[in-house]
Formats: sequence, structure tokens, C-alpha cells
Amino acid sequence: QVQLVESGGGLVQPGGSLRLSCAASGSILSIYAMGWYRQAPGKQRELVATITSGGGTNYADSVKGRFTIARDNAKSTVYLQMNSLKPEDTAVYYCNTYPRVAITWGQGTQVTVSS
Repeated sequence: QVQLVESGGGLVQPGGSLRLSCAASGSILSIYAMGWYRQAPGKQRELVATITSGGGTNYADSVKGRFTIARDNAKSTVYLQMNSLKPEDTAVYYCNTYPRVAITWGQGTQVTVSS
């Protein structure tokens, strides 16, 4: 069974940076495009950034210019570098395939942006 394990979240002040990691078991990174998603309290989960198997990227308007998605297929890991963080970036962050296939969500990693 494929597993996704997110890490790297934490508490950071506005304007700060974090780097999230998503370790994927199996060979899904060599097959699928991947995405980072987030879910803030009381809101639906939203797509933040995607990366294709060839390295093509796309971002939600709300994070464009601040976040960078990357992948290392050899390490089966997807990254999300988050700079210039804002309080509205506070959420639980998840990775998964994009578009979604039948892979269970991981536990996510909490990102809290607050002074």
C-alpha cells in the first residue's frame, strides 16, 4: 500500500520560511504528477501547487511567487519551499497525486503563521 508522509511544518512568524517534505513509498513519483494541498480550519481542502513527472510546475494565485514545489524521484520525495509566509497560509498541508487517484491521504503537517 502506498503511503505518503508529510513533515517540516511548524510555527513561524509572518514573513518567515518553511520547507515541507513528502516522502512517498512505492513508485508513485515516477508515475504521477504530484501536488501539495492545504486545509485551513473550517475550509475545504485546496490545491496549492503541482509538479509533473517532467518537472513542470503550477501554483495557486494565492502562493505564486512565494512557494516553490520540487521533486526528487530518486529519493521519492516532493518538497514545498514556502517563503514570505502570511497568517492566511496557516493550514494542515498534505501531498498527494494530481489529479487525485485512489491513494489515501497522509496525516499532513501543520503550518501555523503567527506573531
